[in-house]
Amino acid sequence: MGDVLDLKAMLVGRPELLHDALDRSLAYLGNVADRSVAPPSAAVDALSELDFALPGVGIPAMDVLRLVDVVGSPATVASNGPRYFGFVIGGVLPAAQATSLLSTAWDQNAALAVMSPVAARLNAVALRWIGELLGLPAAAAGGFVTGATMANATCLAAARDAVLTRHGWDAGGRGLIGAPPVTVVVGAEVHSTVRKALGIVGLGRDRAIVLPVDGQGRIDPGNLPELAGPAIVCLQAGNVNTGASDPFVPLIEWARQGGAWIHVDGAFGLWAAAAPELVSQVTGAEGADSWATDCHKWLNTTYDCGVALVRDPVALGTAMEASASYLPGGAAEAMHLTPQSSQRARGVEVWAALASLGGDGVAALVDKSCRLARRFAAAMEEAGFDVLNDVVLNQVLVSFGSADRTDEVIARVQEDGTCWCGPTTWQGRRAMRVSVSGWSTTEDDIDRSAAAVLACASP
Repeated sequence: MGDVLDLKAMLVGRPELLHDALDRSLAYLGNVADRSVAPPSAAVDALSELDFALPGVGIPAMDVLRLVDVVGSPATVASNGPRYFGFVIGGVLPAAQATSLLSTAWDQNAALAVMSPVAARLNAVALRWIGELLGLPAAAAGGFVTGATMANATCLAAARDAVLTRHGWDAGGRGLIGAPPVTVVVGAEVHSTVRKALGIVGLGRDRAIVLPVDGQGRIDPGNLPELAGPAIVCLQAGNVNTGASDPFVPLIEWARQGGAWIHVDGAFGLWAAAAPELVSQVTGAEGADSWATDCHKWLNTTYDCGVALVRDPVALGTAMEASASYLPGGAAEAMHLTPQSSQRARGVEVWAALASLGGDGVAALVDKSCRLARRFAAAMEEAGFDVLNDVVLNQVLVSFGSADRTDEVIARVQEDGTCWCGPTTWQGRRAMRVSVSGWSTTEDDIDRSAAAVLACASP
């Protein structure tokens, strides 16, 4: 049998293949702002063309690329366009997108500096810049992970080990069997990723003390329970429905008095700290012990990119350290600060996004999203529909009456394709959830989307 892999042909054909990929990418991006946000059902059905038996003889790379583009591109959701308002998903900034292409060509493993000096340096700079923008302690350490779920899990693993160590138990070495019980406190509107992370780190999704919240989802700082023994308090910056943040100052003071570790889940809400007009929304969050956030939301980097940051670098390193005779040590190594060992160089794109925007640009991006969210809310209210939340950040909840009527309007909006908004239930009321997060969204996009929603809501 001859060589199945014709390496010479692959190398010779690679420039043509990459040029074709770039041309196809540019054609896709050139159309994304004008196409239906949701893909047509025919395009989704056509994906069956990609579901075939694994070929014995491989398909030529150029044909593979053509097939993925011709069949796959029409079935994408235009979430990187200007009128996608679902799930707090931002589009990707041009600098981050272009740098992602280069970074893919580099194909660097960012686990260790010796594997990629450039990835290690850009990771470190990007993390420092994020800390500065969010007003966090300069000594905080952290790393890039897949998203808020793993960022929360990373921070909570460090929290778990640290609070148990204070009470004489080595959780990293001995596990949790026989350990002193850890008290976990959350708000009634805690995000699902925090519950999932609590399950991952062995603290349980359903055993936390749940504190009552107000009409915006903020923890009520009155009648707080007494804390004793190992304890972790989970707070929230930016409720996923309303955008509201917990009152950090009194809650952190209470948690500190009880000797608890304080963790802040701020997947998108922490970025309010980067905007002078909005920083008051998260006042006091810097007093916590750990923070989880995302770059693929408001910073508009490519997917996937979450960030875990911990005040005490030793606590994070103790929880995440991996040791072997062939591995170099060093507290600053990415693989010793995150759950994963091998990892893509996420910090390269984050560095590019931050370098291209600057601090003023990040503030403007966050502020613009909030201003556009208020514009959308105002259009709904002027038409006589209920906006269920105080629009303090980039989230808007709209009710069109009964639950069935609201779901009907949302289905019409998604089918219409002018914009995309999803459903939610907020404190017993069904609502359309609008998340304004993309860098390319304009006032015209908001007005066009609002008009489409109102048309779908017409009797």
